[in-house]
Amino acid sequence: MISIRDFYYRYPTGEANVLEDINLNIEQGEFVSIIGPNGSGKSTLAYALSGFIPHFYRGKSQGSAYFRGKSIADLSLGQLSGEIGLLVQNPFNQITGAKYTVREEIAFGMENLGVAPAEMERRIKELLALVGLEDEAQRSPFALSGGQQQRLALAAVLAMQPALLILDEPTSQLDPHATRAVFEALASLVDQGNTTVVLIEHKFEWVAQFADRVILLDHGHIVAEGSPSSVFSSAALSESGLEMPQYAQIAQALTAAKLKETPKQYPQTLEAATKFMR
Repeated sequence: MISIRDFYYRYPTGEANVLEDINLNIEQGEFVSIIGPNGSGKSTLAYALSGFIPHFYRGKSQGSAYFRGKSIADLSLGQLSGEIGLLVQNPFNQITGAKYTVREEIAFGMENLGVAPAEMERRIKELLALVGLEDEAQRSPFALSGGQQQRLALAAVLAMQPALLILDEPTSQLDPHATRAVFEALASLVDQGNTTVVLIEHKFEWVAQFADRVILLDHGHIVAEGSPSSVFSSAALSESGLEMPQYAQIAQALTAAKLKETPKQYPQTLEAATKFMR
């Protein structure tokens, strides 16, 4: 679905490349998570995958990026937005300001695509339930809390039913219960076979449980790539200043205290940690 080759990018006012030598394939139906320390280039990579680079953020780029075999540089943002949904890090920036209520905000994108009214109503009802905003449907989007705005922005993107869904820290303002609901919803979309998910996230316990593949960025380079267990067990993770999921840290502490034998890979999920503790 996405292919990037020898890609470099520098912002217009920047003095150094934010992305360097990026080579990446994303297959249809994958659940891919991009992780890395702050400033590693994660959001910039999301802009490159979605077409905001080079169509909105000009800057200086080099290399190639393709969506379904077509050069992203040759496709307009209008063409790309019909198939690629991008959820940015700050939900306030994604609320249109053109609608008075939460349900109208969810409907806005569908209205522009000419979705039939009955289908719009069905999607709105399902998405309000999914993100837990049924009771807020008639409130102003700007009267919501930060976490509620984050859930609204997610619902508005999901309403468009994009083939490729790119999310930049969609659970940063959500509690554990809401975070689980978001991850389960994304996994369900992937399982249905119609959606590919690229998720930027710092909550590694959830990434380890749900992602098919993890890509670790550091200083604009891909320094590790593979299954969650392999990346979270790699030396590159600690070298980038990041820590393993909490379950792995607990297991590591137990082996350091010689209460457990050192495994080939530390458990990354609650299920794996429970088996390790037995």
